[in-house]
Amino acid sequence: MTLTEGKKVYFASDNHLGAPNFEESLIREKKFISWLDRIKEDAEAIILVGDVFDFWFEYKEVVPKGFTRTLGKLAEISDRGIDIHFFAGNHDMWLRDYFQKELNLKIHKGSEVFTINDKKLFVAHGDGLGPGDTSFKLMKKVFQNPFFNWCFRCLHPDLGVKLGKFLSNKNRLKSAVEDLKFNGNENEWLTKYCRAKLEKEHYDCFIFGHRHLPLEIELSNKSKYINLGDWITHFTYAEFDGSSVSLRKF
Repeated sequence: MTLTEGKKVYFASDNHLGAPNFEESLIREKKFISWLDRIKEDAEAIILVGDVFDFWFEYKEVVPKGFTRTLGKLAEISDRGIDIHFFAGNHDMWLRDYFQKELNLKIHKGSEVFTINDKKLFVAHGDGLGPGDTSFKLMKKVFQNPFFNWCFRCLHPDLGVKLGKFLSNKNRLKSAVEDLKFNGNENEWLTKYCRAKLEKEHYDCFIFGHRHLPLEIELSNKSKYINLGDWITHFTYAEFDGSSVSLRKF
């Protein structure tokens, strides 16, 4: 992919819309919409790197209600011909084809490598990567299991969505304190993952969400790791101008 002159690629993650309640989520959602309105003028592509929603589960004929401002704005931007990529996070991994059909979003359920202007960008939500956290990795395998999905889909949406929101909120609150702790450049588990990847192949930049902490860590003089932070307390994002990726605050 080659960027049109004057255009940029934008990255954001971890909005967790719907949490902790409708009123507080709506304030953050309106701020996110303002950001989308600003960047749509020079965006070549927008890449949402997971956990846009605090809970999302698609039944065959039913999706969670709400988020109409966000979905409408994404539809408007997509209709302008701007590519929008949507990565599944650990809170909104249960995607089917709703966003593809209704909004023309490009869905990614794992990592993806984007080569833009000869720069290799490794993008993933970040959950389950790197050393340790075996309990979470096991839980993720269970949640992604087709049988588990079928069992959950058997629940009436009024019960299923309510249960999903409760468990998702509980999980996010449990990890909130840990998310604020910076472990040091070399001890961050995603830094370790990046370094292991670089031993096999070069990437100019690694871009992750999930961590909820804005980070920009130099891995070498030719590679770096960026964590996008979140849209709960930090309101940070990244932009690629054709030559480099930088972390910004809205």
